[in-house]
Amino acid sequence: MNFEKIDHILKEHEYKHSAIISIMQDVQGIENYLPEDTLRYISEKLELNLTRIFDIATFYKTFSLTPRGRHTIRVCSGTACHLGGAVKNLEQIQRTINIQEGETTDDRMFSLETVNCLGACALAPVMVIDEDYYDAVNPGDIEKFLSPYCLEPEV
Repeated sequence: MNFEKIDHILKEHEYKHSAIISIMQDVQGIENYLPEDTLRYISEKLELNLTRIFDIATFYKTFSLTPRGRHTIRVCSGTACHLGGAVKNLEQIQRTINIQEGETTDDRMFSLETVNCLGACALAPVMVIDEDYYDAVNPGDIEKFLSPYCLEPEV
């Protein structure tokens, strides 16, 4: 992890304890997860208990302590999506990218999650890749939706 970037983030947030969640979000944006050495660094710089930082990192699902893919696929498993075929969509995604829910592909291109609700029940079944919503998804759509993300150059 680039500690100069972390120092810049801490400075932007004026080293405030009250900004810890925003700080952690910004830091996670660098490598898409929060490595332990990074959390220790933040703890030292903010003079904030490391246990408190780990409590936050493990409480909120948005944070990850393990490497995640460049793209996060979220499949809604709420009632409307479940009834609309979300399970079959999830199974197709798992076959297509060869991982299970909660895992990341070996090349760190994709991470796969299920969520209880995406707030788009009228469009069920829904999945989100990063911030892009896909509605009325069926298993035949999966490869078409994933392919543009596979073609993106690495940053």
